[in-house]
Amino acid sequence: MPQLIFFAVVGVVAYFGYRHFVREAERVTAKIKRHEQQAKTRADGTLVFDPKTGEYRPAKD
Repeated sequence: MPQLIFFAVVGVVAYFGYRHFVREAERVTAKIKRHEQQAKTRADGTLVFDPKTGEYRPAKD
């Protein structure tokens, strides 16, 4: 019985670790694509709209 609990805990940790890894990989891939697009268009950065102030500000990575 202890082996079953051990392997269940290892499985849950592996599952959440994999999800975290995939989320981080998607974030990095999106950042790289954004930088490539900015280099292609010779932009200095991406602006995002701040609804509280009504102003555009550079995006934070």
